[in-house]
Amino acid sequence: MMSRLAKKSPSLCTDQPLDNTDICNKLYLLRHLLTSCFGPRGRLKQVHNNIGGRVVTTSTSSVLLSAVSSSQPFINLIKISILNHVSRFSDCGLFAAILCLSIIERAKQSGLRGSVVIKVNKYLLDLCTCYLQQEDCGVRVKLDFCSSQNLIKLARSSISSKPACVLTEQETLHISRLAVQAFLLTVPCNSPGTTVTLGKTVIVSVEGHSVLSSSVFPGLLVDMPDVFHLNNMEYLHSNPLRMVLFSASLAGDLSELGDGRIEMHPGVDTDSQILDQLLELGKQVVKDEVKLFVCQKVIHPVLQQYLRSRGIIVIERLGITLMEPLTQLTGAQPVATLHTTIPPQAYGKVRDLTIRQFGSKTMLHLQPPGESAICTMILSHRNETMLSELKVVCQKTEHVLRFTLREPSALLGGGCTETHLAAYVRHKSMKEATEALSSLGCSQTDYLLGIEGFCRSLESVATALEHDDGKSLLDLTHAHHWTLPADVMKEHMEHNLGPCGCGLVESIPDKKWTYLHTKYPQISPAPLARDTAVQPRVLDSFTAKVNALQVAVETANLALDVRYVIHDMN
Repeated sequence: MMSRLAKKSPSLCTDQPLDNTDICNKLYLLRHLLTSCFGPRGRLKQVHNNIGGRVVTTSTSSVLLSAVSSSQPFINLIKISILNHVSRFSDCGLFAAILCLSIIERAKQSGLRGSVVIKVNKYLLDLCTCYLQQEDCGVRVKLDFCSSQNLIKLARSSISSKPACVLTEQETLHISRLAVQAFLLTVPCNSPGTTVTLGKTVIVSVEGHSVLSSSVFPGLLVDMPDVFHLNNMEYLHSNPLRMVLFSASLAGDLSELGDGRIEMHPGVDTDSQILDQLLELGKQVVKDEVKLFVCQKVIHPVLQQYLRSRGIIVIERLGITLMEPLTQLTGAQPVATLHTTIPPQAYGKVRDLTIRQFGSKTMLHLQPPGESAICTMILSHRNETMLSELKVVCQKTEHVLRFTLREPSALLGGGCTETHLAAYVRHKSMKEATEALSSLGCSQTDYLLGIEGFCRSLESVATALEHDDGKSLLDLTHAHHWTLPADVMKEHMEHNLGPCGCGLVESIPDKKWTYLHTKYPQISPAPLARDTAVQPRVLDSFTAKVNALQVAVETANLALDVRYVIHDMN
């Protein structure tokens, strides 16, 4: 037996992983892979496992990073850190990844010691976060909940940056409006003295129909394949209707009775006894005037027939995902057993029941008896791949919108926040150079190299938005970002440049410009006169982007600080 055991292989130890050519090549490849997906004009990626399975077409960081695997622990360290950010904030994953990898790459190119770069990066990150939190921050926009326009722009920025959804301008705007409508429906009305709990949006996918047929409904829509049982619905539109919800299976199988020992007497028909128990349950709900009977799992056909013959609507196989929104909507308490009498407090209520048809889906629309923060989004698209990506994007957009309740702010999009922030950091860090050098304990040369690497990494995120060989420009007044098409010379750019990436700054003939990634005079970005007639076209989530900035810098610092990678090969 012992002779068959294989000898344990020694662990593989990599000294100074960032000096390893293979690791650096993989980091370079990963940065270019993610950069090519960035922004509204990002290129799609098809990911396929070499042992089979479905092909994933996406440009979304959560899907892409989850699908791309690496045997290199150092790469996985960065990947897991970005995925952790995305799982918590649902946005700015590509921003965080591109910035992180750019900082690592430029730190290597600078030749600075890792400890020096880490200290400078921490100092510059503090400058950025402090500036972004200021009320007079030049790239921060306050959101007014009296108007939905900026919320729609925030949703639109999130949706339009995912080209795998394949949406026209009209479709993007339609879905953005629906996302905001659904979000607002999940925010409960203010009730003094009660705990406010956000509701939920349930997304129902309908393949093969136009995106413009997508819609949002207050309440909950559930599949109702047995529509022929609903011949008489007229009496279900007046007073609140009593309903009951079971989380236990009502299929009548012994296996559904739970764990433990079952004693069976000879000659006893267990199936008949269980069915009798189910029918007793049916008699009770009929007596209690229940009109809607819902079960998370399967209901025995005999019980179904008994209930329907008494005018009760029966829904089985509801599924675990709809249990929570249904309890919130109706106030019902799920019944987990069929062996006790249903207590009165377990019953819930619905105000109205309506049959709705969406393509091949027949659904029962449940309206709450009073105010409710549950709604259903019917999401349509032309094929499964596009619909799958659109569903992920809508879920993430709802999450992003929820952050505005905690922090009603947004950041300018289109690369303007990154270029403005880079210009601000250059100016502020030089203005406070004496104090910074004293606290950091590094030479002025190292300090300047560290600043340049950090700021050029920020600018790299802005240039990553361009995928057609265009040039990225910076105006030397407000430090906003422009893109010059590849076929236009700089001498003629005044006639070919519209507003900046975020849409707040117009191109004018006497404006001074410079290309990004070139030396330019140090400037203090001038604040914009906030003209209410000119509104930003592109907004990013404030909460998600600030956290992504912190995650990017901290992950880069962690990677720069790794001395050894020990990989267990067994």
